[in-house]
Amino acid sequence: MANPTLEREFGTLPATDSALASTPIPAVAPPSGDPTMSIGGTAFKTMLLLILVVASGSWGWGLVSPETGDTSLPIWWFFVSIGVLGLAILTAFKPQLAMITGPLYAITQGVMIGAFSHIYNAAWDGIVLQAIIATVAVFISMLFLFVTGIIKVTDKFRGIVIGATVAIALLYLVSFIMSLFGLSSPAYSSGAVGIGFSIIVVGIAALNLMIDFDMVVRGVNAGMPKQFEWYAAFGLTVTIIWLYIEILRLLAKTRN
Repeated sequence: MANPTLEREFGTLPATDSALASTPIPAVAPPSGDPTMSIGGTAFKTMLLLILVVASGSWGWGLVSPETGDTSLPIWWFFVSIGVLGLAILTAFKPQLAMITGPLYAITQGVMIGAFSHIYNAAWDGIVLQAIIATVAVFISMLFLFVTGIIKVTDKFRGIVIGATVAIALLYLVSFIMSLFGLSSPAYSSGAVGIGFSIIVVGIAALNLMIDFDMVVRGVNAGMPKQFEWYAAFGLTVTIIWLYIEILRLLAKTRN
């Protein structure tokens, strides 16, 4: 997850072609004696946020009853969606608030994902478990590719992935506007176009994990303040949730 406000809030991260192969370059180190960012600390905070997602997701799962034949989303879905979007935007512009907004985002997003997943699982039994397993498999695969240096995160790589991510976000926005007028986008269909689009989106989401991994390592190498771990964990959580949702959609399209 790239954020142009990071340099203003935390200082400049060292630019490297290979994060793990780079020599640690101190950027804006905190005062002597203050704790700095670590990979272990970031991993722990990411795990904590994901636990909050699962816990609140279990609650969200029970808030809908698709087995009764009612597969429509409840009215609170809209308000939770707005809350999730607001927290994400706030964290993007105020990364230093990630310690607070990160857990709040995980809880609100978890409720929404839980309800969303229940509806999908009622329509296609077992699809949620398959999506979870696939998400974990993709995460481990991308981590392996990053650690081994098979895929190197360069400035060009970041530019391409971020550009593709922005394009997908714009397409989502256009599709949402179309839906307000009763129109549907081919990207959401279960045909070849829809499945192909989902495969591309899953691929872009997976590549975003590489950027997240790179940001963590560069932050550690730069001696970033300990609080930066929360923002890095937030970025990883956002990407993992996005990846899970897109895999779930892709599996649904192939089953439909």
